[in-house]
Amino acid sequence: MDRQQYIEYILDHHDNPRNKGRLDPADIQLGGGNPGCGDLITMYLRFDENDRITDIRYEGEGCTISQAGGSIIAELAEGLTAAEVAELGTHTMNEEMGAEVVKSRVRCATLALGTLQAAAKLYMTNKERVAQGLPPVDVPSGQFAVEV
Repeated sequence: MDRQQYIEYILDHHDNPRNKGRLDPADIQLGGGNPGCGDLITMYLRFDENDRITDIRYEGEGCTISQAGGSIIAELAEGLTAAEVAELGTHTMNEEMGAEVVKSRVRCATLALGTLQAAAKLYMTNKERVAQGLPPVDVPSGQFAVEV
């Protein structure tokens, strides 16, 4: 895609978000934020018995890039395993949003991705803890586990 096509793609995701809204019940929900500019994202995930994301939603507010990133990553991640989510990176967002946009707004562009990865990791940690008879780790409401 050329620069204009990436911009149109980002604007489409911002104006017509995919998978936006609360998921209840979710196996895990986790918030992330960019305190420098006020972007907020909360990711909601539901997994199957093979640790594959079967449903994903997000809520948030902030700039066009961060909110389009939430929509893009929510659409991209459905069907991935927690291990596959861990393999995503800035290169993923470069492919999806264009390297020029990501480079100029890296914190905004990767907020949803970082929050998704932290949520998937927390889900796996809690699954292991419960299997060992330990209580799950909980993030207090109103606190963000991810800050970019």
